[in-house]
Amino acid sequence: MGDKREQDTPFSVQAQLALDLQQKRHFSAERFIAGGSNASARAWLARPQWPEGRLWLWGPAGTGKTHLLHIWAAEQEAILCEASALSCAPDGALRVGQQILEASAAPLAIDHIERVGSEVALLHLLNRAHAAGQRVLMASRHPPARGDFALPDLASRLRATVTAGLEEPEDNVRATLLLSLLAERQLVVPQSVTEWLWRRLPRTGEALVQAVQRLDEAAMAQGSAISRSLAMNVLKDLLKDEHL
Repeated sequence: MGDKREQDTPFSVQAQLALDLQQKRHFSAERFIAGGSNASARAWLARPQWPEGRLWLWGPAGTGKTHLLHIWAAEQEAILCEASALSCAPDGALRVGQQILEASAAPLAIDHIERVGSEVALLHLLNRAHAAGQRVLMASRHPPARGDFALPDLASRLRATVTAGLEEPEDNVRATLLLSLLAERQLVVPQSVTEWLWRRLPRTGEALVQAVQRLDEAAMAQGSAISRSLAMNVLKDLLKDEHL
């Protein structure tokens, strides 16, 4: 039985890695879990140049797009912002939140393009970056061809951008992700409960992120340890029904 459990779940291999990740920054390069599901994106990010100077990362939530965006921005000393914070002032100045985005030679990293606050601002930003020879890295849940952009010029520019997709994590990446999310919040969970969660949670990165957040909040609110009983109560809508 013991041999079968270790063969069926990769936790015995991944546990030490997750412990090593515990003290690292949330979006540091050391914390990123590499795998086949994100290999294409990592390969494109490693290139010194991209066609037209732009790259678009896309994939489901929880697959590492934002993490890669932060890593690249730190390495390139890029300006990192949320697309929802972009706006264009009446005088034509580009803003990120309340801050004016000055023209500079710094690369740009823009997250959650599907939530863009101002298409006009994004178009001006892309035009300015192209003229200055800046590289622009963008991330979204969907490829640009599936974007619903009102400005034809913006839609055309984005659809001409090279893309790199990220897929749902494979089993070994998913196991390490679950353990590292628990370690990040300093949650001590018995291995039997961790394996039980891994088997019964949906096979997506987003499900793992949601599950760990809920477990942390519930354990803190109740002042209790994380157990199978607690997980069954707070994760009813996520867990598979069989063999609960």
